[in-house]
Amino acid sequence: MNARTAPAGRDFTPWPDSFARRYRERGYWRGQTLHGRLAEVAARQPDRLALVCGERRWSHAMFDARIRGAAAGLHRLGIGRGDRVVLQLPNIAEFHVACFALFRLGALPVFALPAHREAEIGHFIKHTGARACITVAREGGFGHAALFRRLQARLPQLRDVIVVGDAEGGIAFDALDRGDDVAAVDDATAVAFLQLSGGSTGTPKLIPRTHDDYLYSLRESARICGFDPDTRYLCVLPAAHNFPMSSPGAFGTFHAGGCVVMARQPDPASSFRLIARERITATALVPALALAWLESKARLDADLSSLALLQVGGAHLPRDVARRLMDGLEARLQQVFGMAEGLVNYTRLDDADEAIASTQGRPISEDDEIRIVDDADRDVPEGEVGHLLTRGPYTIRGYYRADAHNRDAFTDDGFYRTGDRVRRLASGHLVVAGRAKDQINRGGDKIAAEEVESHLMTHPAVFDAALVAMPDRWLGEKACAFVVLRDALPPRELQAYLRGRGIAAYKVPERIELLEALPRTAVGKVDKRALRARFPSPVFQETTP
Repeated sequence: MNARTAPAGRDFTPWPDSFARRYRERGYWRGQTLHGRLAEVAARQPDRLALVCGERRWSHAMFDARIRGAAAGLHRLGIGRGDRVVLQLPNIAEFHVACFALFRLGALPVFALPAHREAEIGHFIKHTGARACITVAREGGFGHAALFRRLQARLPQLRDVIVVGDAEGGIAFDALDRGDDVAAVDDATAVAFLQLSGGSTGTPKLIPRTHDDYLYSLRESARICGFDPDTRYLCVLPAAHNFPMSSPGAFGTFHAGGCVVMARQPDPASSFRLIARERITATALVPALALAWLESKARLDADLSSLALLQVGGAHLPRDVARRLMDGLEARLQQVFGMAEGLVNYTRLDDADEAIASTQGRPISEDDEIRIVDDADRDVPEGEVGHLLTRGPYTIRGYYRADAHNRDAFTDDGFYRTGDRVRRLASGHLVVAGRAKDQINRGGDKIAAEEVESHLMTHPAVFDAALVAMPDRWLGEKACAFVVLRDALPPRELQAYLRGRGIAAYKVPERIELLEALPRTAVGKVDKRALRARFPSPVFQETTP
């Protein structure tokens, strides 16, 4: 069997036996589940604080009890091993309760972001055959429960709409927390959940992560980052993102026996109040948000004295901005470069300041295999820029139900094609030079150009379309669509059309430029380099947004 493609009917591409054996022998995979580790921590330190959300303050024992209660309620609904459940929740305590309750049952959370709308959610339900969802009634003025009920009307496999708070005709999540405990499913080799890829293809791909591989990643991340029972982690970024989930994130904090504080809003004023009140020691931000924090600190007279570690990742951090963060905030800066498919790199806490400012760190594991290759998959000389390929004990061997895509995304010997262009220093640190994939990174939210272009091309007035990144001082990149029209149409109507197609708001291009024709290369492909060249690089100035 080709190692990169799952057999017919299978949803998961396993690691070859020889690799799995080595990862177990070296202690990476220890046969423990994510929920098993959480229960172990609760038994060891039941009274220590585990989770803070608004005025709610739960000890590890209380957190564990709520997980068990929710698992019992979900079990009564018929949800069990192998079932897929779409999880779309904001940064609230119930996100983690639902996650670990589903883990206990052997059911798979399918992580959706709060910004996702009907197009993305409908795809997740159809692609996975999800039988239930867990969401909120409303958030930020949008009716999430109503969206799922609309989808339920045309997708009969979605049997249960479970709603946190006001159920609005769904099943109340709070009412689940009753009944006898249900025996946990303890198979560490099984897929634990389906994470969303930030890839460049037209439809979002789903990433199957196992308990074994994910627990190793977050355990080693917690060690590298110095997380321990005294860690107080502020979850600012959307909790379903891989970065604030496991790098080391909330899951790494739980693993270490620390406390996670949920931030409902990411703005500096709200976050600074939580840092001061809860004596936060660590948090993770995207570059745009880190810069906003820096420039708001003096104006808000914030007490950030407890903050020891500020992680920045999810998008490129320019060296001069890194230096400003290091000079302007008391916390130690740490660059994080990784992907939900696996590989994660950290600058180390004892790295020299220049390495922290100008590199994106080193891999977690000695068994993270790195290749940097040219367009023909030949290794480039050390120190030169090339395409990053990787395989290792926590990097997947294939996407979920995506055999055709896997043939392009993975090499025959199991290396994942990350789509990043990097160079490697003698120290092992990676420096990211850019993306090879056709993708826009809008403040950490990944936009596949092909997906938005496909939506644009459904409009009868659109003859041709190309989406590219334009530099932005705050978000790093924003989207600009270059469009060739058959009939006159104001750009704002195209933006309204895209919103009406049910795609996430962050995917709607901020700018639409009308052209007579798209530039093309000698072989007839759209010349996106020429389109991107129309935009100047942003200037980072000492101003507030």
